Amino acid sequence: MPDLLRRSIGLIHPRLAVVGHDVGMVWLAWIATYAARNAVLPEPQPVIWFGPEVVVLLAVQAAVFWWTGLYRGLWRFASLPDLWNIVRAGAIGAALVAITLFLYNRLATVPRGVLLIYPAALVVFLGAPRLGYRFWKDSRLDLFNDSPSQRVLILGAGRAGEALARDLKRENRYRVVGFVDDNAQLRGAKLHGVPVLGTLEKLPQIAAEVAAQMLLIAMPSSSNAQMRRVVELCESTGLAFRTVPRLDDVVSGRSQFNELKEVAIEDLLGRDPVQLDWTAIRSGLTGKRVLVTGGGGSIGSELCRQVARLGASSLTVLELSEYNLYRIEQELRAAWPDLIFDARIGNAGDAATCERLFAATRPQVVFHAAAYKHVPLLQGQLREAVRNNALATRCVADASDRHGVECMVLISTDKAVNPTSIMGASKRVAEIYCQNLAGRSCTRFITVRFGNVLDSAGSVVPLFREQIRAGGPVTVTHPEITRYFMTIPEACQLILQAEVLGKGGEIFALDMGEPIRIRDLAEQMIRLTGKVPGREIQIAYTGLRPGEKLFEELFHPLENYRSTSHVKIFLAQPRSMSWEILNAQLARAAQAVQEFDEDQLRRCIATLLPDFAFRGGDEAAVVPFDRAQGHQ
Repeated sequence: MPDLLRRSIGLIHPRLAVVGHDVGMVWLAWIATYAARNAVLPEPQPVIWFGPEVVVLLAVQAAVFWWTGLYRGLWRFASLPDLWNIVRAGAIGAALVAITLFLYNRLATVPRGVLLIYPAALVVFLGAPRLGYRFWKDSRLDLFNDSPSQRVLILGAGRAGEALARDLKRENRYRVVGFVDDNAQLRGAKLHGVPVLGTLEKLPQIAAEVAAQMLLIAMPSSSNAQMRRVVELCESTGLAFRTVPRLDDVVSGRSQFNELKEVAIEDLLGRDPVQLDWTAIRSGLTGKRVLVTGGGGSIGSELCRQVARLGASSLTVLELSEYNLYRIEQELRAAWPDLIFDARIGNAGDAATCERLFAATRPQVVFHAAAYKHVPLLQGQLREAVRNNALATRCVADASDRHGVECMVLISTDKAVNPTSIMGASKRVAEIYCQNLAGRSCTRFITVRFGNVLDSAGSVVPLFREQIRAGGPVTVTHPEITRYFMTIPEACQLILQAEVLGKGGEIFALDMGEPIRIRDLAEQMIRLTGKVPGREIQIAYTGLRPGEKLFEELFHPLENYRSTSHVKIFLAQPRSMSWEILNAQLARAAQAVQEFDEDQLRRCIATLLPDFAFRGGDEAAVVPFDRAQGHQ
């Protein structure tokens, strides 16, 4: 029977049903007004159930309903604006009906008292069904739905919590049983009839008392330290929990407001939102021709998005991976159809490719993100590391110089500081070349260093995620190994800011925050999946791999660094090198690459980086990143 009733109702168009309802309510209000008037008069007049007066009434009132937009509102979301429309429609309709009937028969058959009482009756007859329907839907009094709703507790009674509760009340899946908030003034208050039960510290006790089945975190503006505290409290309850997106994710379009999602490791390890000088950044990129090498990678693709968003006149991407290039091309063409986009498959280390590309596209700004970055893989492949990281950078830098590029930004790594790996050494050689070329060129050559980015290709976060999905074990190289982390969008935004700050020859290091112990990262990611580290998902320690450091550094001891106009960007003092020696060694390195002579390559690296050549262990001395010193 319920299914038959639903199907029968479904055959009626919703708008048509609303029109029929409202016209019927007009007729009932008219009859009820007559009945109310007759009830107080000693000599009641006959009720006009149907006649010319009723036809005039229905026609005029229906036209007024259409004019006031009463049919455009949805009963499901009926509110004060809809009630105001009903009041307007009743008052205007009564006035027009009176005028029309006066012209028709001088109101000979319609008492004046009926015209005065009718608008109030009409407001009741039209408003009550709408508000009743909304109350029925918001209260989930669905007589045909037997599925139980899940009891949820909302953490945060601010605007986000209020909006979330309002949205959840419209669904059948969740039932909000209370709020938890640290604001003492909210204790005992109610939002949409749901009470604020206590503070976050009492979350385990409150969740047990109200028999909550899920926790919803509605604190989009909370800092990462606050978020970590909230997640720890949620984990202590043993209940599943979800969160609404952060404000910057909503603004950037990565998430929808009030969209419930699982708490990601980025929510806990990221930092406070970066304050950028967008005016300066736009002035440096808007209307410019931009080239991004390695534009299909994690950093390169995000740089492409930012550049397109900032209004570059054209964007060229040079990428060796066909699939990565195809993927970023499809994304950018869909999101920015008016952008002049040029996708080129090619090797940044190929001089002929660079020459043809620069001549054809005439870039004004170049972001060189193409590089090999996986430390263990490159440790046994010196030739590939030098060819792709050092010599390719020289190739792009020389092309930038020849073709009058305004600025070239080299994307470097913290592993280039006191390098203990082949990858770090090759990137350090690239830094040295760009630094020294800057003094001999009209192009501004800028280097930007930063550590690991969350969820980038080849980083530990996607690796841990796959290992956890497979049931473990999660592999960590050393119990005390630490790394710096930041999100991909934050890293790219700071790169754009550094491009504006640089005058040429600088090495900028991004403030990576506090180093994160990888063991803690693994344990937190396991807990976020609802598993218990060490019991349900094991953590296995595999030992440091060749070339790995126990601690990463952002500056060399000889690079006296200082603060810049941006609080999260620091400047290292350049270390000069003889231009003749540098070019001679790189020429020998290029010849050694052609001949696959790795012994010669080792001698070249030893000449350029004496500390690297004679380092005996896998660990490097630790140089703490002292923010206080950086701001002096």
